[in-house]
Amino acid sequence: MKTKQLLITALFSFVSAFGAVVVYNHFLQDTPQVATIDNQAKASFAYLPSPKNTSQPIDFRYAAAAATPFVVHVKSTIKAEPVAFRGGRGRDPLQDFFGDDFSQFFHGQNPYRSQPQVATGSGVIVSEDGYIVTNNHVINNANDIEVVLSNNKSYKAKLIGQDADVDLALLKVEAKDLPAAQFANSDSLLVGEWVLAVGNPFNLASTVTAGIVSAKGRNLNLLNENGAQQSNTAIESFIQTDAAVNPGNSGGALVNVNGELVGINTAIASPTGTYAGYSFAVPVNIVNKVILDLKQFGITQRGFLGVSIRTVDDELAKKEGLDKPQGVYVDAVNAGSAGEEGGLKKEDVITKINGVHVNSAPELQEQIAQYRPGDKISVEYLRSGKVGIASVQLKNKYNTTAKVDDSKDILNELGVQVENLSAKEKATLGLQSGVRVIELKDGKLAQFTDIKKGFIITQIDDQPVNDTNDFLNMIKSKSGKILLEGVYPNKPMSYLYAFRK
Repeated sequence: MKTKQLLITALFSFVSAFGAVVVYNHFLQDTPQVATIDNQAKASFAYLPSPKNTSQPIDFRYAAAAATPFVVHVKSTIKAEPVAFRGGRGRDPLQDFFGDDFSQFFHGQNPYRSQPQVATGSGVIVSEDGYIVTNNHVINNANDIEVVLSNNKSYKAKLIGQDADVDLALLKVEAKDLPAAQFANSDSLLVGEWVLAVGNPFNLASTVTAGIVSAKGRNLNLLNENGAQQSNTAIESFIQTDAAVNPGNSGGALVNVNGELVGINTAIASPTGTYAGYSFAVPVNIVNKVILDLKQFGITQRGFLGVSIRTVDDELAKKEGLDKPQGVYVDAVNAGSAGEEGGLKKEDVITKINGVHVNSAPELQEQIAQYRPGDKISVEYLRSGKVGIASVQLKNKYNTTAKVDDSKDILNELGVQVENLSAKEKATLGLQSGVRVIELKDGKLAQFTDIKKGFIITQIDDQPVNDTNDFLNMIKSKSGKILLEGVYPNKPMSYLYAFRK
Protein backbone atom coordinates (compact mmCIF):
# COMPACT_ATOMS: atom_id res chain seq x y z
CA MET A 1 0.00 0.00 0.00
CA LYS A 2 2.80 2.35 0.93
CA THR A 3 4.53 1.47 -2.33
CA LYS A 4 1.37 2.36 -4.29
CA GLN A 5 1.02 5.74 -2.48
CA LEU A 6 4.67 6.50 -3.18
CA LEU A 7 4.19 5.76 -6.89
CA ILE A 8 1.07 7.97 -7.03
CA THR A 9 2.90 10.80 -5.23
CA ALA A 10 5.88 10.49 -7.58
CA LEU A 11 3.61 10.48 -10.64
CA PHE A 12 1.74 13.58 -9.36
CA SER A 13 5.04 15.38 -8.74
CA PHE A 14 6.27 14.55 -12.23
CA VAL A 15 3.07 15.80 -13.86
CA SER A 16 3.17 18.99 -11.77
CA ALA A 17 6.79 19.66 -12.69
CA PHE A 18 6.17 19.00 -16.37
CA GLY A 19 3.19 21.36 -16.32
CA ALA A 20 5.26 24.07 -14.68
CA VAL A 21 7.90 23.79 -17.37
CA VAL A 22 5.26 24.03 -20.12
CA VAL A 23 3.66 27.12 -18.51
CA TYR A 24 7.05 28.79 -18.11
CA ASN A 25 8.07 28.13 -21.68
CA HIS A 26 4.73 29.21 -23.12
CA PHE A 27 3.90 32.26 -21.06
CA LEU A 28 6.89 33.57 -19.12
CA GLN A 29 10.05 33.06 -21.15
CA ASP A 30 11.29 36.25 -23.02
CA THR A 31 11.30 34.84 -26.56
CA PRO A 32 9.86 36.38 -29.75
CA GLN A 33 6.29 35.61 -30.52
CA VAL A 34 5.06 34.86 -33.99
CA ALA A 35 1.50 35.81 -34.84
CA THR A 36 -0.38 34.61 -37.86
CA ILE A 37 -3.09 36.92 -39.21
CA ASP A 38 -5.56 35.31 -41.51
CA ASN A 39 -7.18 38.55 -42.70
CA GLN A 40 -4.17 40.84 -43.36
CA ALA A 41 -4.88 44.57 -43.48
CA LYS A 42 -4.54 46.18 -46.92
CA ALA A 43 -1.23 48.00 -47.37
CA SER A 44 -1.08 51.56 -48.71
CA PHE A 45 1.53 54.19 -49.49
CA ALA A 46 2.37 56.68 -46.75
CA TYR A 47 1.79 59.99 -48.50
CA LEU A 48 -0.11 63.23 -48.33
CA PRO A 49 -2.68 63.85 -51.06
CA SER A 50 -1.42 66.05 -53.85
CA PRO A 51 -3.05 69.48 -53.72
CA LYS A 52 -3.73 69.43 -57.45
CA ASN A 53 -4.09 65.74 -58.24
CA THR A 54 -5.27 63.50 -55.41
CA SER A 55 -4.62 60.38 -57.46
CA GLN A 56 -0.85 60.87 -57.19
CA PRO A 57 1.36 60.79 -54.10
CA ILE A 58 2.93 64.13 -53.20
CA ASP A 59 6.50 64.23 -54.44
CA PHE A 60 6.78 67.99 -54.99
CA ARG A 61 6.80 67.65 -58.77
CA TYR A 62 3.82 69.98 -59.15
CA ALA A 63 5.28 72.62 -56.81
CA ALA A 64 8.70 72.45 -58.48
CA ALA A 65 7.21 72.69 -61.97
CA ALA A 66 5.06 75.67 -60.93
CA ALA A 67 7.85 77.58 -59.14
CA THR A 68 10.92 76.99 -61.31
CA PRO A 69 9.80 79.23 -64.23
CA PHE A 70 9.29 82.32 -62.04
CA VAL A 71 12.63 82.06 -60.22
CA VAL A 72 15.49 83.87 -61.98
CA HIS A 73 19.26 84.12 -61.71
CA VAL A 74 20.42 87.61 -60.71
CA LYS A 75 23.95 88.74 -61.58
CA SER A 76 25.13 92.09 -60.24
CA THR A 77 28.38 93.80 -61.16
CA ILE A 78 30.19 96.53 -59.26
CA LYS A 79 32.42 98.06 -61.89
CA ALA A 80 36.06 98.92 -61.45
CA GLU A 81 36.16 102.51 -60.31
CA PRO A 82 38.78 105.18 -59.77
CA VAL A 83 40.27 105.27 -56.31
CA ALA A 84 39.94 108.66 -54.72
CA PHE A 85 41.02 110.14 -51.43
CA ARG A 86 39.32 112.71 -49.23
CA GLY A 87 39.21 115.99 -51.02
CA GLY A 88 41.96 115.12 -53.39
CA ARG A 89 42.19 114.62 -57.10
CA GLY A 90 42.30 110.91 -57.48
CA ARG A 91 43.85 111.00 -60.96
CA ASP A 92 47.34 111.47 -62.22
CA PRO A 93 47.69 114.58 -64.52
CA LEU A 94 49.43 112.34 -67.07
CA GLN A 95 46.53 109.97 -66.86
CA ASP A 96 44.10 112.81 -67.55
CA PHE A 97 46.14 113.77 -70.64
CA PHE A 98 46.95 110.34 -72.03
CA GLY A 99 43.96 108.38 -70.67
CA ASP A 100 43.68 105.18 -68.68
CA ASP A 101 45.83 103.28 -71.19
CA PHE A 102 48.88 105.25 -70.01
CA SER A 103 48.99 103.54 -66.62
CA GLN A 104 48.05 100.18 -68.06
CA PHE A 105 50.97 100.39 -70.53
CA PHE A 106 53.56 100.92 -67.82
CA HIS A 107 52.02 98.98 -64.91
CA GLY A 108 50.05 96.18 -66.55
CA GLN A 109 46.87 97.42 -64.88
CA ASN A 110 45.41 100.71 -63.87
CA PRO A 111 46.53 101.53 -60.31
CA TYR A 112 43.86 104.19 -60.04
CA ARG A 113 41.01 101.74 -60.46
CA SER A 114 39.73 98.97 -58.24
CA GLN A 115 38.86 95.56 -59.63
CA PRO A 116 35.28 94.77 -60.73
CA GLN A 117 33.21 92.57 -58.44
CA VAL A 118 30.49 90.18 -59.56
CA ALA A 119 27.87 88.75 -57.22
CA THR A 120 25.12 86.29 -58.01
CA GLY A 121 21.84 85.47 -56.37
CA SER A 122 18.25 84.72 -57.20
CA GLY A 123 15.03 86.60 -57.77
CA VAL A 124 11.31 86.02 -58.19
CA ILE A 125 9.16 87.33 -61.04
CA VAL A 126 6.13 88.97 -59.42
CA SER A 127 4.33 90.33 -62.47
CA GLU A 128 4.01 89.36 -66.13
CA ASP A 129 5.34 92.75 -67.24
CA GLY A 130 8.77 92.20 -65.72
CA TYR A 131 8.87 93.21 -62.07
CA ILE A 132 11.25 91.04 -60.05
CA VAL A 133 11.87 90.97 -56.30
CA THR A 134 15.19 89.94 -54.76
CA ASN A 135 17.24 90.61 -51.64
CA ASN A 136 18.75 94.05 -51.26
CA HIS A 137 22.15 92.56 -50.40
CA VAL A 138 22.21 90.76 -53.79
CA ILE A 139 22.19 93.99 -55.84
CA ASN A 140 23.35 96.65 -53.40
CA ASN A 141 25.86 99.10 -54.96
CA ALA A 142 25.66 97.31 -58.32
CA ASN A 143 26.41 99.25 -61.48
CA ASP A 144 24.92 96.62 -63.75
CA ILE A 145 22.25 94.03 -63.02
CA GLU A 146 21.54 91.11 -65.34
CA VAL A 147 18.61 88.72 -64.94
CA VAL A 148 18.64 85.26 -66.50
CA LEU A 149 15.33 83.41 -66.78
CA SER A 150 14.86 79.68 -66.40
CA ASN A 151 14.69 79.43 -70.23
CA ASN A 152 18.18 81.06 -70.38
CA LYS A 153 16.93 84.36 -71.80
CA SER A 154 18.81 87.28 -70.25
CA TYR A 155 17.78 90.89 -69.66
CA LYS A 156 19.34 94.05 -68.27
CA ALA A 157 17.46 95.02 -65.15
CA LYS A 158 16.64 98.46 -63.78
CA LEU A 159 16.57 99.04 -60.03
CA ILE A 160 13.17 100.41 -59.01
CA GLY A 161 13.71 100.68 -55.28
CA GLN A 162 15.30 99.17 -52.17
CA ASP A 163 14.30 98.51 -48.58
CA ALA A 164 17.32 97.70 -46.44
CA ASP A 165 15.10 97.38 -43.35
CA VAL A 166 13.69 94.09 -44.66
CA ASP A 167 16.50 93.32 -47.14
CA LEU A 168 14.34 93.53 -50.27
CA ALA A 169 14.78 95.21 -53.65
CA LEU A 170 12.54 95.56 -56.70
CA LEU A 171 13.89 95.24 -60.25
CA LYS A 172 12.29 95.76 -63.66
CA VAL A 173 13.12 94.15 -67.00
CA GLU A 174 11.59 95.08 -70.35
CA ALA A 175 9.64 91.94 -71.13
CA LYS A 176 6.05 90.75 -71.44
CA ASP A 177 4.09 87.60 -70.65
CA LEU A 178 6.57 86.37 -68.09
CA PRO A 179 5.64 83.55 -65.69
CA ALA A 180 4.77 85.28 -62.42
CA ALA A 181 4.49 83.88 -58.91
CA GLN A 182 1.15 83.43 -57.19
CA PHE A 183 1.17 84.73 -53.62
CA ALA A 184 -0.03 82.71 -50.65
CA ASN A 185 -0.97 84.16 -47.24
CA SER A 186 2.09 83.81 -45.02
CA ASP A 187 -0.03 84.52 -41.92
CA SER A 188 -1.78 81.19 -42.59
CA LEU A 189 1.49 79.25 -42.93
CA LEU A 190 1.85 76.68 -40.13
CA VAL A 191 4.87 75.13 -38.47
CA GLY A 192 5.30 71.64 -39.89
CA GLU A 193 4.13 72.46 -43.43
CA TRP A 194 6.20 71.26 -46.35
CA VAL A 195 7.96 73.99 -48.33
CA LEU A 196 10.40 74.14 -51.24
CA ALA A 197 13.34 76.52 -51.70
CA VAL A 198 14.01 77.38 -55.35
CA GLY A 199 17.08 79.32 -56.45
CA ASN A 200 20.59 79.24 -57.87
CA PRO A 201 23.04 78.10 -55.16
CA PHE A 202 26.69 78.08 -56.21
CA ASN A 203 25.51 79.17 -59.72
CA LEU A 204 23.61 75.89 -60.08
CA ALA A 205 20.55 77.19 -61.93
CA SER A 206 17.00 76.21 -60.95
CA THR A 207 17.86 74.12 -57.91
CA VAL A 208 14.98 72.83 -55.78
CA THR A 209 15.26 71.65 -52.16
CA ALA A 210 12.53 70.60 -49.72
CA GLY A 211 11.96 70.96 -46.01
CA ILE A 212 9.39 71.97 -43.46
CA VAL A 213 8.54 75.21 -41.70
CA SER A 214 10.35 74.78 -38.39
CA ALA A 215 9.48 78.14 -36.82
CA LYS A 216 7.91 81.54 -37.56
CA GLY A 217 8.58 85.05 -36.31
CA ARG A 218 12.31 84.39 -35.94
CA ASN A 219 14.54 87.39 -35.13
CA LEU A 220 18.27 86.96 -35.88
CA ASN A 221 19.49 90.57 -35.46
CA LEU A 222 20.79 90.05 -38.98
CA LEU A 223 19.91 93.51 -40.24
CA ASN A 224 21.41 95.31 -37.26
CA GLU A 225 25.07 96.18 -37.19
CA ASN A 226 27.03 94.16 -34.63
CA GLY A 227 23.80 92.71 -33.36
CA ALA A 228 22.60 96.04 -31.99
CA GLN A 229 19.47 97.82 -33.05
CA GLN A 230 20.46 100.84 -35.11
CA SER A 231 16.98 102.08 -35.87
CA ASN A 232 13.39 101.37 -35.07
CA THR A 233 12.66 100.48 -38.68
CA ALA A 234 14.52 97.18 -39.12
CA ILE A 235 12.05 94.29 -39.26
CA GLU A 236 13.00 90.67 -38.71
CA SER A 237 10.23 88.11 -38.47
CA PHE A 238 11.64 85.32 -40.60
CA ILE A 239 10.09 82.03 -41.62
CA GLN A 240 12.55 79.37 -40.47
CA THR A 241 12.83 76.17 -42.53
CA ASP A 242 15.17 73.22 -42.91
CA ALA A 243 15.09 73.38 -46.71
CA ALA A 244 18.71 73.51 -47.88
CA VAL A 245 19.75 77.09 -48.78
CA ASN A 246 23.27 78.08 -49.79
CA PRO A 247 25.10 81.13 -51.21
CA GLY A 248 23.28 82.06 -54.42
CA ASN A 249 19.85 81.17 -53.01
CA SER A 250 19.40 84.69 -51.62
CA GLY A 251 16.40 86.37 -53.21
CA GLY A 252 14.92 83.08 -54.39
CA ALA A 253 11.50 81.61 -53.71
CA LEU A 254 10.13 79.71 -50.75
CA VAL A 255 6.93 78.05 -51.96
CA ASN A 256 4.27 75.78 -50.48
CA VAL A 257 3.12 72.45 -51.94
CA ASN A 258 0.82 74.33 -54.31
CA GLY A 259 3.81 76.16 -55.79
CA GLU A 260 2.60 79.46 -54.27
CA LEU A 261 5.09 81.99 -52.93
CA VAL A 262 5.25 82.12 -49.12
CA GLY A 263 8.59 83.90 -48.66
CA ILE A 264 11.87 85.18 -50.10
CA ASN A 265 14.90 83.16 -48.99
CA THR A 266 17.33 85.53 -47.30
CA ALA A 267 19.70 83.98 -44.79
CA ILE A 268 21.17 80.85 -43.26
CA ALA A 269 22.38 80.06 -39.76
CA SER A 270 25.81 78.56 -40.24
CA PRO A 271 29.27 78.52 -38.63
CA THR A 272 30.83 77.84 -42.05
CA GLY A 273 28.92 80.08 -44.45
CA THR A 274 27.15 77.13 -46.07
CA TYR A 275 23.98 75.32 -45.16
CA ALA A 276 24.04 73.78 -41.68
CA GLY A 277 20.40 72.94 -41.10
CA TYR A 278 18.36 76.16 -40.98
CA SER A 279 17.42 78.84 -43.44
CA PHE A 280 15.29 81.97 -43.14
CA ALA A 281 12.85 83.75 -45.45
CA VAL A 282 11.02 87.09 -45.43
CA PRO A 283 7.25 86.36 -45.23
CA VAL A 284 5.42 87.03 -48.48
CA ASN A 285 2.86 89.33 -46.82
CA ILE A 286 5.70 91.75 -46.04
CA VAL A 287 7.18 91.20 -49.51
CA ASN A 288 3.90 92.07 -51.22
CA LYS A 289 3.53 95.30 -49.24
CA VAL A 290 7.09 96.39 -50.05
CA ILE A 291 6.61 95.62 -53.76
CA LEU A 292 3.46 97.75 -53.95
CA ASP A 293 5.16 100.63 -52.12
CA LEU A 294 8.30 100.59 -54.26
CA LYS A 295 6.25 100.51 -57.46
CA GLN A 296 4.03 103.39 -56.40
CA PHE A 297 6.31 105.57 -54.27
CA GLY A 298 9.90 104.42 -54.89
CA ILE A 299 10.31 103.86 -51.13
CA THR A 300 8.56 101.76 -48.52
CA GLN A 301 5.75 103.54 -46.69
CA ARG A 302 6.12 102.18 -43.17
CA GLY A 303 3.52 102.68 -40.47
CA PHE A 304 4.60 103.06 -36.85
CA LEU A 305 2.67 102.28 -33.68
CA GLY A 306 5.03 104.40 -31.58
CA VAL A 307 5.50 102.04 -28.61
CA SER A 308 8.45 100.24 -27.05
CA ILE A 309 7.75 96.53 -26.81
CA ARG A 310 9.14 93.17 -25.75
CA THR A 311 7.96 89.57 -25.83
CA VAL A 312 6.16 88.33 -22.72
CA ASP A 313 8.18 85.41 -21.37
CA ASP A 314 7.56 83.42 -18.20
CA GLU A 315 9.75 85.68 -16.07
CA LEU A 316 7.98 88.84 -17.23
CA ALA A 317 4.56 87.23 -16.82
CA LYS A 318 5.33 86.37 -13.18
CA LYS A 319 6.81 89.81 -12.49
CA GLU A 320 3.79 91.64 -13.92
CA GLY A 321 1.25 89.27 -12.43
CA LEU A 322 0.01 87.96 -15.78
CA ASP A 323 -1.94 84.71 -15.96
CA LYS A 324 0.45 83.21 -18.53
CA PRO A 325 3.26 84.20 -20.91
CA GLN A 326 1.43 85.50 -23.97
CA GLY A 327 1.37 88.56 -26.18
CA VAL A 328 3.65 91.59 -26.42
CA TYR A 329 4.33 93.84 -23.43
CA VAL A 330 4.26 97.63 -23.84
CA ASP A 331 7.24 99.13 -22.00
CA ALA A 332 6.56 102.72 -23.06
CA VAL A 333 4.25 104.78 -25.27
CA ASN A 334 5.81 107.69 -27.16
CA ALA A 335 4.21 111.08 -26.71
CA GLY A 336 1.99 112.05 -29.64
CA SER A 337 2.38 108.62 -31.22
CA ALA A 338 -0.30 106.60 -32.96
CA GLY A 339 -0.41 104.28 -29.96
CA GLU A 340 -0.97 107.11 -27.49
CA GLU A 341 -3.70 108.68 -29.59
CA GLY A 342 -5.33 105.26 -29.93
CA GLY A 343 -5.44 104.82 -26.15
CA LEU A 344 -2.61 102.33 -25.57
CA LYS A 345 -0.81 102.61 -22.23
CA LYS A 346 2.36 101.38 -20.59
CA GLU A 347 2.02 97.80 -19.22
CA ASP A 348 -0.65 96.88 -21.77
CA VAL A 349 -0.17 93.42 -23.31
CA ILE A 350 -0.98 93.42 -27.04
CA THR A 351 -2.43 90.11 -28.21
CA LYS A 352 -3.88 90.78 -31.68
CA ILE A 353 -3.39 93.13 -34.65
CA ASN A 354 -6.47 93.23 -36.89
CA GLY A 355 -7.54 89.88 -35.50
CA VAL A 356 -4.17 88.17 -36.04
CA HIS A 357 -2.57 86.76 -32.88
CA VAL A 358 0.86 88.13 -31.95
CA ASN A 359 2.92 86.28 -29.36
CA SER A 360 6.28 87.96 -29.83
CA ALA A 361 7.74 91.34 -30.64
CA PRO A 362 8.88 90.18 -34.14
CA GLU A 363 5.36 88.93 -34.90
CA LEU A 364 3.89 92.30 -33.92
CA GLN A 365 6.44 94.11 -36.10
CA GLU A 366 5.60 91.78 -38.98
CA GLN A 367 1.92 92.68 -38.76
CA ILE A 368 2.49 96.44 -38.46
CA ALA A 369 4.89 96.28 -41.44
CA GLN A 370 1.96 95.34 -43.67
CA TYR A 371 0.35 98.77 -43.27
CA ARG A 372 1.09 102.35 -44.35
CA PRO A 373 0.95 105.68 -42.50
CA GLY A 374 -2.67 106.75 -42.27
CA ASP A 375 -4.02 103.17 -42.20
CA LYS A 376 -6.36 102.36 -39.30
CA ILE A 377 -5.84 99.08 -37.46
CA SER A 378 -7.48 97.28 -34.56
CA VAL A 379 -5.21 96.51 -31.60
CA GLU A 380 -6.49 94.02 -29.02
CA TYR A 381 -4.79 94.14 -25.62
CA LEU A 382 -4.99 93.03 -22.00
CA ARG A 383 -5.06 95.66 -19.24
CA SER A 384 -5.40 94.59 -15.61
CA GLY A 385 -6.73 91.23 -16.78
CA LYS A 386 -9.44 92.75 -18.97
CA VAL A 387 -9.60 92.69 -22.78
CA GLY A 388 -9.61 96.03 -24.61
CA ILE A 389 -9.63 97.04 -28.26
CA ALA A 390 -7.97 100.21 -29.54
CA SER A 391 -8.57 101.78 -32.95
CA VAL A 392 -5.20 103.16 -34.03
CA GLN A 393 -4.28 105.28 -37.06
CA LEU A 394 -0.65 104.55 -37.86
CA LYS A 395 1.88 107.35 -38.37
CA ASN A 396 5.14 107.71 -40.31
CA LYS A 397 8.63 108.14 -38.83
CA TYR A 398 7.99 111.90 -38.60
CA ASN A 399 4.92 111.22 -36.46
CA THR A 400 2.38 112.31 -39.07
CA THR A 401 -0.11 110.28 -41.07
CA ALA A 402 1.16 111.51 -44.46
CA LYS A 403 2.99 109.40 -47.03
CA VAL A 404 6.76 109.98 -46.99
CA ASP A 405 9.00 111.38 -49.74
CA ASP A 406 12.61 110.64 -48.82
CA SER A 407 14.22 113.12 -51.25
CA LYS A 408 14.46 115.78 -48.56
CA ASP A 409 16.06 113.28 -46.16
CA ILE A 410 18.70 112.30 -48.71
CA LEU A 411 19.68 115.89 -49.51
CA ASN A 412 19.83 116.78 -45.81
CA GLU A 413 21.97 113.75 -45.11
CA LEU A 414 24.43 114.80 -47.81
CA GLY A 415 24.16 118.48 -46.92
CA VAL A 416 23.75 119.54 -50.55
CA GLN A 417 21.38 121.18 -53.01
CA VAL A 418 21.76 120.63 -56.75
CA GLU A 419 20.24 122.09 -59.91
CA ASN A 420 20.00 121.09 -63.56
CA LEU A 421 22.30 122.48 -66.23
CA SER A 422 20.80 124.16 -69.26
CA ALA A 423 21.49 122.76 -72.71
CA LYS A 424 23.53 125.90 -73.46
CA GLU A 425 25.71 125.37 -70.36
CA LYS A 426 26.33 121.76 -71.29
CA ALA A 427 27.35 122.77 -74.80
CA THR A 428 29.65 125.53 -73.54
CA LEU A 429 31.37 123.17 -71.10
CA GLY A 430 31.43 120.25 -73.54
CA LEU A 431 29.38 118.05 -71.22
CA GLN A 432 26.77 115.43 -72.00
CA SER A 433 25.39 115.30 -68.46
CA GLY A 434 25.67 116.90 -65.05
CA VAL A 435 24.02 118.73 -62.14
CA ARG A 436 25.48 121.75 -60.34
CA VAL A 437 26.09 121.99 -56.59
CA ILE A 438 24.43 125.25 -55.54
CA GLU A 439 24.44 124.90 -51.73
CA LEU A 440 26.57 123.09 -49.14
CA LYS A 441 25.92 122.72 -45.42
CA ASP A 442 26.67 120.25 -42.64
CA GLY A 443 26.40 116.73 -44.03
CA LYS A 444 28.40 113.82 -45.37
CA LEU A 445 29.86 115.70 -48.34
CA ALA A 446 31.33 118.35 -46.06
CA GLN A 447 32.43 115.69 -43.58
CA PHE A 448 34.24 113.42 -46.03
CA THR A 449 35.24 115.65 -48.97
CA ASP A 450 36.52 119.11 -49.92
CA ILE A 451 33.86 119.61 -52.57
CA LYS A 452 33.03 123.25 -53.34
CA LYS A 453 29.95 125.14 -54.54
CA GLY A 454 29.79 125.27 -58.30
CA PHE A 455 31.09 121.72 -58.77
CA ILE A 456 29.30 119.95 -61.61
CA ILE A 457 28.60 116.29 -60.86
CA THR A 458 28.74 114.42 -64.16
CA GLN A 459 28.89 110.81 -62.93
CA ILE A 460 28.10 108.77 -59.85
CA ASP A 461 30.04 105.47 -59.72
CA ASP A 462 30.79 105.74 -63.45
CA GLN A 463 27.12 106.25 -64.33
CA PRO A 464 26.09 109.54 -66.01
CA VAL A 465 23.92 111.97 -64.04
CA ASN A 466 21.50 113.60 -66.49
CA ASP A 467 19.40 115.68 -64.09
CA THR A 468 18.42 116.15 -60.44
CA ASN A 469 16.01 113.19 -60.56
CA ASP A 470 18.87 110.99 -61.74
CA PHE A 471 21.01 112.31 -58.91
CA LEU A 472 18.38 111.53 -56.26
CA ASN A 473 17.50 108.09 -57.60
CA MET A 474 21.12 107.04 -57.91
CA ILE A 475 21.97 108.19 -54.38
CA LYS A 476 18.84 106.42 -53.07
CA SER A 477 19.90 103.14 -54.62
CA LYS A 478 23.38 103.09 -53.11
CA SER A 479 25.02 102.48 -49.80
CA GLY A 480 28.59 102.21 -48.63
CA LYS A 481 31.23 104.02 -50.68
CA ILE A 482 29.96 106.41 -53.37
CA LEU A 483 32.18 108.13 -55.93
CA LEU A 484 31.29 111.50 -57.45
CA GLU A 485 33.08 112.56 -60.61
CA GLY A 486 32.84 115.96 -62.25
CA VAL A 487 34.43 119.28 -63.13
CA TYR A 488 34.69 122.87 -62.01
CA PRO A 489 33.96 125.48 -64.73
CA ASN A 490 37.13 126.98 -66.24
CA LYS A 491 39.32 124.23 -64.78
CA PRO A 492 40.77 121.69 -67.19
CA MET A 493 40.84 118.64 -64.95
CA SER A 494 38.22 116.22 -63.69
CA TYR A 495 37.86 115.78 -59.94
CA LEU A 496 36.84 112.75 -57.87
CA TYR A 497 35.22 112.84 -54.42
CA ALA A 498 34.51 109.71 -52.38
CA PHE A 499 32.27 109.44 -49.32
CA ARG A 500 30.24 106.82 -47.47
CA LYS A 501 26.49 106.93 -47.23
